[in-house]
Amino acid sequence: MNQPLPAPADATLDPTRLSGQRILITGAAGALGSALAEQLAAQGADTVLLDKSLNGLEALHDRIEAAGHGQPALYPLDLMGAGPDDYAELADRLAESLGGVDAVVHAAADFGSPAPLSLYDPQAWLKCLHVNINAAFLLTQALLGLLRDSQGRVIFISDAAGRSGQAAMGAYGVSKWAVEGLAATLAAEYSAAHPVISCSVDPGAIQSTLRRQLFTGETVDEVPTAEIAARAVATLVDPAATPANGAMYRVSR
Repeated sequence: MNQPLPAPADATLDPTRLSGQRILITGAAGALGSALAEQLAAQGADTVLLDKSLNGLEALHDRIEAAGHGQPALYPLDLMGAGPDDYAELADRLAESLGGVDAVVHAAADFGSPAPLSLYDPQAWLKCLHVNINAAFLLTQALLGLLRDSQGRVIFISDAAGRSGQAAMGAYGVSKWAVEGLAATLAAEYSAAHPVISCSVDPGAIQSTLRRQLFTGETVDEVPTAEIAARAVATLVDPAATPANGAMYRVSR
């Protein structure tokens, strides 16, 4: 549990390291998702960026293009309203446009409404669990055929609240326990006929809009930017380095 995952000390990015790698990132417009997308694009990956915020995706696309790192594919999709047919359609589009997918990073998250369980809003509970675990399962299941073909990997972004009980984290904390279970179950199903690696990563505290909503008394300089965690997560999709199947990583700083 909590295997350290260090960020590379040298932030210089090799523009060909991930050449030919087809990587889907959910929650791509968020703090971690966008930082990861920019780093993977800078290393030559073919990125598919999924998020419910079209404006956020377009802004991210423009930053990547302006940096000279190509044009990522954008896939606007609200995980709350998406069903099995939507994920099947996404899989078909990935097969048609890119010939498959090599890695999926589940960075999308709903933080719910932090409160004691006795006071937790039932609708907020259902929404948070659907986005954080049901959507992750449905998307992963839809892509398993493509991932088997590429001997790919699935990276689940987790949280310390999914590895030890934390008061008032409610549906978010419970959903991350479920994410850990999904990652572990997929890892246990690894075989020669099903060569899909699965692991989870706790990025630690990072600066984000959602974190500011959760920790209103925290100043920005109390936590690091998302870029450090993104550098660490990026190592898990590097074809030259294979993550430990079933590992529960935590970004070390």
